[in-house]
Amino acid sequence: MSQYPDAPTAPPMNRRRWMLGTAAGLMAAGPLRAADVAPMPIFDAHLHYSHDAWERLPPKDAVALLRKAGLKRAMVSSSSDDGTQMLYDEAPDLILPSLRPYRRRGELGSWMHDDTVPAMLEQRLAKYRYVAIGEFHIYGKDADLPVMRRVVQLAKQHKLFLHSHSDADAIERHFAQDPGARVLWAHSGFDSPAEVQAMLKKHKNLWCDLAFRSDHATMGKVDSGWREAFLAHPDRFMVGTDTFTPERWYYVGEHANWTRAWLADLPREVAERIGYRNGEALFAAMPLKG
Repeated sequence: MSQYPDAPTAPPMNRRRWMLGTAAGLMAAGPLRAADVAPMPIFDAHLHYSHDAWERLPPKDAVALLRKAGLKRAMVSSSSDDGTQMLYDEAPDLILPSLRPYRRRGELGSWMHDDTVPAMLEQRLAKYRYVAIGEFHIYGKDADLPVMRRVVQLAKQHKLFLHSHSDADAIERHFAQDPGARVLWAHSGFDSPAEVQAMLKKHKNLWCDLAFRSDHATMGKVDSGWREAFLAHPDRFMVGTDTFTPERWYYVGEHANWTRAWLADLPREVAERIGYRNGEALFAAMPLKG
């Protein structure tokens, strides 16, 4: 079993492609030039600050790292939710809390069978404010289990997004349960750009993050299939680092620079939408506690 059971479950080829693409992309991005006085701000839609992260990187240090990377906003969830609340208390202008249905690491394959999860979520929702429920892992027919159905109901009740790490089948089941649901598809489902486009055309309330992916760009150049998807749906994509291990927190700045490098290969308006404007429009205006 992996040392980090919450790691994204991309197919092995995607993992290898990510490692190669990331290395190439970082070489292309390099350090910021002196001329880049005001680099593009980044809205990171996929960060985690779980117990093993806050034990190594205190909230003040984590926030300083995010600000140094030029993040405009950061959507954060954690296992347990205490990590998210610590970061939000430290920087309410920067952190957008998302409520994960995990009390600890390693529950991504069992939470949907745990009848105590809905009560835990209800308690947190009564005490704190959030912009989403997730990121949670769910696949296929498991999306119709009672626990997951209750999550969809809670998101509807509290007017929250669902941040779903899932296959297309589970996404379809989310919308079948609540046609008005708003869903952020984690990792764009690790699907091809053509499959992602088909889902976006079908569901007007579906958005996609690109966390833990590099197949959309190599050496600062955007893949043709992904370019077509970005140009066709410029208002439906967001970027994300996915700090699923503590070590990845130290990669946030490099990932932001790599992101700016490939976004520069797109029309400026499209790049800004994906880089930060979509996240701002969808999440930053949602009311939170003062």
